[in-house]
Amino acid sequence: MTEGTQKRLHAMVEGTVQGVGFRMFVARLAADYHLTGWVRNTWDGKVEVLAEGEEGKLHQLLNDLKVGPRAAHVTNVRFEWLPANGEFRDFRIRSTV
Repeated sequence: MTEGTQKRLHAMVEGTVQGVGFRMFVARLAADYHLTGWVRNTWDGKVEVLAEGEEGKLHQLLNDLKVGPRAAHVTNVRFEWLPANGEFRDFRIRSTV
């Protein structure tokens, strides 16, 4: 892992992750880690995260996703690493899809 390398993380968080403040939890972390992208609920009960930024901060976010906020119970996080493309200006909470 190279310090300062920009990457993209796409993650699907499974478990008790809706109705527990998970999206706000992710948005706060993204702000703390200076990440851009978005988080949203999915129709099947998961939370989807697409974040770009410094690779080390994305690894921290991924570790946090595996735990979640206090009321959540994360059972699995499926994720993939992609090249960053700089399309986002900030980090947003998006509508459910």
